[in-house]
Amino acid sequence: MTLIAAASLLTLLLTFCYVWLCATSPFGNCRKCKGFGYALEKDRRGRLKPGKTCRRCRGDRKRIRVGRHLYNVWLRLYRDGTPTQPKKFTPKG
Repeated sequence: MTLIAAASLLTLLLTFCYVWLCATSPFGNCRKCKGFGYALEKDRRGRLKPGKTCRRCRGDRKRIRVGRHLYNVWLRLYRDGTPTQPKKFTPKG
């Protein structure tokens, strides 16, 4: 197997794995707060305590994955551009 074929196969495999991940689990942990929903702060004794609510996820602790977001945008465009009822053909004459 050549190097190009192996790289192509690996890229295809990773793509299918990410598509499967987006389909089964569309939400992942927030990258900024790491899924806590707030920033961790230390008090004067060095103990961790909850700080401000995360601005990126607004305390929900989850974010939508990039692949799922792109799929939702594509689906919305497709639904907006497709008529719900096809037009019936009426011959003139």
